[in-house]
Amino acid sequence: MKLEHVGIAVKNLEQSNLLFKKLFGQTVYKSEFVASEGVETSFFQLGETKVELLEGHDPQGAIAKFINKRGEGIHHLAFEVEDIQYEIERLQSEGFEFVQEIPKEGADNKRICFLHPKSTNGVLIELCQEIKE
Repeated sequence: MKLEHVGIAVKNLEQSNLLFKKLFGQTVYKSEFVASEGVETSFFQLGETKVELLEGHDPQGAIAKFINKRGEGIHHLAFEVEDIQYEIERLQSEGFEFVQEIPKEGADNKRICFLHPKSTNGVLIELCQEIKE
């Protein structure tokens, strides 16, 4: 397991892309809309780790709710795993709870699922596995 990316909730993706471009000294390498989550995302590559910016387009979606409650900021930590189904079962057997137990397609060609923050000291953890064709 390794840190794959840090997800940051933002109100305005275009403005945030400009801000983080200045901060990192590089441009976004990928942007996409993830319909299942109702978010538009962009990614910056920083060595082996990425920063994902997320703008919610669904007022009832997780990102919009997060921003309304807490404001912009770190939303989640994502860890890349070799076998997401194995990790779900392993972590359930260790007592962790999941937001959803069935992985779904996420951004950046990944299958994803989230552990519930109440079982991870308040931190939303995403497990992600690259989709191999």
